[in-house]
Amino acid sequence: MTSPFLMNRQRRLAALAGEAIIIGAPAAPDVTTAAGQEYAALKVRLDDNLRQLADVESHEARKPLKGEFIREFAPWVDGVIAADLPVQDEIVLTCMVWAIDVGDFVEAVRLGEFALRHGLQMPGRYKRSVACFLREDIAEIALQQPGAVDLQLLVKIEDLTAGADMPDPAKAKMHKALGRAWSAKADAFDPTDENAPAGGKAAFTEEALQQLRRALELDSKAGVKKDIEQLERRLRDLQAASEQNAAGSAGA
Repeated sequence: MTSPFLMNRQRRLAALAGEAIIIGAPAAPDVTTAAGQEYAALKVRLDDNLRQLADVESHEARKPLKGEFIREFAPWVDGVIAADLPVQDEIVLTCMVWAIDVGDFVEAVRLGEFALRHGLQMPGRYKRSVACFLREDIAEIALQQPGAVDLQLLVKIEDLTAGADMPDPAKAKMHKALGRAWSAKADAFDPTDENAPAGGKAAFTEEALQQLRRALELDSKAGVKKDIEQLERRLRDLQAASEQNAAGSAGA
């Protein structure tokens, strides 16, 4: 277990790691500096961790290892994020990937937002951009495990990655995940709740439809046609009921 002294030292050095990299593309910390030397030592540990994971065939068995590794690198990662300087840091990016794998989506988005803000590139072994990785992998989990990812976090990921270049099917997955999440929100809408917005069910259904239609535009094989048909029927029924209620109120 890392001592408090070493944790504080890592946070301090991590904050210094990007100071010399203000202009141009982000680069790794300068190895001639104390911060760069600390980064190099931690990279050796990271490589060891990756070898450990490669020796474990079970994806499920890898999760607790990844959670442990994330905690070990937390002082360094927190220091880098706090400094908010453009530094090409493989430790931060790998921890983002691991955070997705262990289900810590808030942490993954925190690290992904930093990486996107400063134009970091994913390590070559991942073959995809930061934006594509963050968007596609979390969307897939949201689709496979409904409710596992908070709707507002999905909205934030969409905002962060909407303008990024990536394959259209990868973009479509997020719209599909958002569509189904908004549909679930419409299903759970309680009009008797005193805080419920007027017309909330219809509004949530309309938002779900927009997201699913966008998914279909981007990928004809997105698998959303039945969702769209069901929501279109639901929206027509809601609009008809609203019109009847309005007519009844007018005639009263």
